[in-house]
Amino acid sequence: MDHCGTLFLCLCLLTLQNATAETWKELLSYMENMQVSRARSPFFYLRQLHQLEQMLLNTSFPGYNLTLQTPAIQSLAFKLSCNFSGLSLSSATLKRVPQARGQHARGQYAWGQHAMQFPAELTQDACKTRPGELRLICIYFSNAHFFKDENNSSLLNNYVLGAQLSHGHVNNLRDPVNISFWHNQSLEGYTLSCVFWKEGARKQPWGGWSPEGCRTEQPSHSQVLCRCNHLTYFAVLMQFSPALVPAELLAPLTYISLVGCSISIVASLITVLLHFHSRKKIDSLARIHMNLHASVLLLNITFLLSPAFAMSPVPQSACTALAAALHYALLSCLTWMAIEGFNLYLLLGRVYNIYIRRYVLKLGVLGWGVPALLVLLCLSVKSSVYGPHTIPVFNSWENGTGFQNMSMCWVRSPVVHSVLVMGYGGLTSLFNLVVLAWALWTLRRLRVRADAPNARACHDTVTVLGLTVLLGTTWALAFFSFGIFLLPQLFLFTILNSLYGFFLFLWFCSQRCRSEAEAKAQVEAFSSSQTTP
Repeated sequence: MDHCGTLFLCLCLLTLQNATAETWKELLSYMENMQVSRARSPFFYLRQLHQLEQMLLNTSFPGYNLTLQTPAIQSLAFKLSCNFSGLSLSSATLKRVPQARGQHARGQYAWGQHAMQFPAELTQDACKTRPGELRLICIYFSNAHFFKDENNSSLLNNYVLGAQLSHGHVNNLRDPVNISFWHNQSLEGYTLSCVFWKEGARKQPWGGWSPEGCRTEQPSHSQVLCRCNHLTYFAVLMQFSPALVPAELLAPLTYISLVGCSISIVASLITVLLHFHSRKKIDSLARIHMNLHASVLLLNITFLLSPAFAMSPVPQSACTALAAALHYALLSCLTWMAIEGFNLYLLLGRVYNIYIRRYVLKLGVLGWGVPALLVLLCLSVKSSVYGPHTIPVFNSWENGTGFQNMSMCWVRSPVVHSVLVMGYGGLTSLFNLVVLAWALWTLRRLRVRADAPNARACHDTVTVLGLTVLLGTTWALAFFSFGIFLLPQLFLFTILNSLYGFFLFLWFCSQRCRSEAEAKAQVEAFSSSQTTP
C-alpha cells in the first residue's frame, strides 16, 4: 500500500510539473504573440497587457520567483510575504531563460541596463486587508509600441518598466520605488522627465504619460533615476527643448539669484516697516506701493525656498503647496505692477475727478483676490499642475555632452505655464510698457509747456528710471530667451529682477526724501513770509 501511495504521489508531482511547464509555454507563446502583433487599435494593446498581467498573477511556479523572456518582453513574478523587507532587481543579475523563438530574434531588441528597487512599505496596506502570500509581477518592454500617446512621445532607450502587486493598487508610498535607466546616448537639446502610463489620461481613453508622483534625478551623466510613490509602468520621457541652460552658468546664476533675492527681501522688509512706523497720514498712493512691496517680498521668499522643497526628503504635498504659493506670489506681483500702471494713468491723465469710493479696498481685492482665485481654480481642476519641476541643464562631460536636472517647486502643466505665467506676464508687461511710453510723452509735453530749464534733465532721468522700476518693465526680458539673446537675457533678467525689491526700495527712499524736502521748503517759505514786515 505504501508503494502505491508513493507511486501516486510521484504521478501527481509529474502531472503538476507538466501542467506548470505547459503554463509557462503558454505564457511565453502569449508574450511572443504580443511582441509581433501590430494592432491598429490601442485598446487591443491594452487588453493584451491586462491579459498578460492576469496570467502572471495566476500562474503557479515552484520556489520564490519566475522569469520568462522573449526578445522584447521580460516577465518576472515573485512570491512575497507580509514580512517583506524590500527587493532590488537589476538587469545585470536577472536570470536569463531560453527565448521563445530562435536566437536570431534576439538581435531585434537590445536590452540595456535598468534596475528597480522596491521598499519594505510595499506590502503594508495589502497585508492589512488580506494577510497571506502576495504576488509581485514585473513586466519590462524594450519596445514602446504598447504605450503610444497622442503626441507619439519619445522614450529613453524605448524602455518601459512596469510592476504590479496582487490584491490592490499601491499608491502614496512614503518610501518611493526607485527605477534606474542607464544610457550611452547624447541628450543635447532634450529634457528628461520620469513618467508613468496613466489609463484614461487626458483626451485618450486608453491612456497617456503623466509625471504625477514621480521625481527625476540624474546621479551621473549616463543614469536617470526615477523616484515614484506608486506602482505602474514607468519610462523616461524625452522632450525636445532647444533653449537649455549650460551647466557652467548654473553656479553664477544661482549665486546672483540668491544674493539678489536676499537683498530684495531685506529691502522690502525695511520699506514695509518704515511705512508702518511713519506717523504721517497715509494716502492711497503709498498703500498701493506697500502692497507691491508685500507681493515682491512674498515672491522672493517663496522663490528662495522652492529648490530646497523640491529635494527628495521633503513630502511632495509640501512642494505642491509651495509651488502654488510661488505661482500666487508671481501673479500678485504682476497684478500690483499693472495696478501701479493704472494708478499712474489716473494721476497723469485724469488730474481732476479721480475720486473712487473705497479705491484701495477694490484694488486690494483685485491685487490679492484674483491671483488667489486663479491658483485655487488650477488646484481644484488638477492638483498635479504644481509640484517638482525639472529644469534641463547641460554639462560637458569628458566623454561628450551629458544631461542633468535641477528641480524646483513650480508649475508643471505646460498649459497653465503658457496661459497663467507667460500669457499673464506678457499682458502685464505690454500694458505697463504702453503706460510708460504714454507717461514719458506726457511728462515731456508738460516740461515743454512749462519751458523748464535744462537743469531738470537729471531729475527727468531719475523719474524715467523710477517709473521703469515701478512698472516692472524689466520682466519683459523673459520673452527674449532664444537664439543669441539667451545668455545676455539670462544674466540681465536674473540681475534686474532678483534686485527688483531693492530697486523699489531706492525709489521709495527717493520719493520720501523728495517729499520731506518739499515739506521743509514749504515750512521755510511759510516762516519767511511770517517774519517779513
